[in-house]
Amino acid sequence: MHIQDTHWSTASALGSGGGTVSSAAGNGRGDGPRTTPLRVDAQRNLEHVLRAAREVFGELGYGAPMEDVARRARVGVGTVYRRFPSKDVLVRRIAEEETSRLTDQARAALGQEDEPWSALSRFLRTSVASGAGRLLPPQVLRVGAPEEVGGDAGAEEARVPQQRTQPGTADLRLVSEEPAVGADDDAGAAALLEVVGRLVDRARAAGELRPDVSVSDVLLVIATAAPSLPDAAQQAAASARLLDILLEGLRSRP
Repeated sequence: MHIQDTHWSTASALGSGGGTVSSAAGNGRGDGPRTTPLRVDAQRNLEHVLRAAREVFGELGYGAPMEDVARRARVGVGTVYRRFPSKDVLVRRIAEEETSRLTDQARAALGQEDEPWSALSRFLRTSVASGAGRLLPPQVLRVGAPEEVGGDAGAEEARVPQQRTQPGTADLRLVSEEPAVGADDDAGAAALLEVVGRLVDRARAAGELRPDVSVSDVLLVIATAAPSLPDAAQQAAASARLLDILLEGLRSRP
């Protein structure tokens, strides 16, 4: 995905530099002026596709077909496949962007809130309000589950809600049909888990977070507190209400 996107971005960047590339492309034949508008249209189409993919996958999950993305973007499905040769490539692009956005939100909470609980709750509220929970990559929810289960599998199964697990595995998953995750995605997931882990450790050390709450629990809150409802106002109200309840469940009690 990165090679193709880089090639496209480079071409787009060259085309945005005014008339230089257009004139060279025309070679004096008069077709130069048409080159830049085409590249602008391509950029616009890409933005439409990415926005539509976030909406469709957020509402229907990563199992939604590419045709739904094309319809939402108001482009032909061939346009989607020209930018993303497979659905897996598009899914990874969206997942990477959402992972990066969550990591930035967690870092902002760490840097702008001195009080540990305020930092953790700010991160959760910002992430849920942004709708990122509906697009959490599956590998982020899976990381950490095997380690936690290793100590006391029965206790862990009782504590963490089971979310459509695959038969014979301990992986924590929200959707059963996500595409496979490549090794290149691990770095982004690791960065997110590291910074969220710092939020969790600080709140736990301050005695404000239940001692049995893990990083995977916090990410699960983000995923479950972002229901997809047809009305935007109802969705925002439901998310805020559900998050209030979940935050109370995370807090330590005297």
